[in-house]
Amino acid sequence: MKHTKLVVLTLAAVVLVGCDKEKAAIEDNKEATKAAIDNRKDAVDVAAKDAKKQTDINATINKARIEANKDVVQAQLDADKKKAEAQAALEKAKVDAEKK
Repeated sequence: MKHTKLVVLTLAAVVLVGCDKEKAAIEDNKEATKAAIDNRKDAVDVAAKDAKKQTDINATINKARIEANKDVVQAQLDADKKKAEAQAALEKAKVDAEKK
């Protein structure tokens, strides 16, 4: 009878130790999974910040291009206006010269 109790206690201890190891492995797996998810979240945050910075840079570049294009078009229009004024002055001078 003494041996039976000893065997039962030994088996119970082995089962408990086995369960503890299994629970510890499950806990380790859970922690590793959480750490991997946290790392991915951090990577997503960094990527989003980089994308926002790039978007701001692109917007600044686009605004500068638009402004430069506007300046070029306005300069061309000013030149066309002066050309038209000069042409009109020339035609008036021709008319005046013909009258004399």
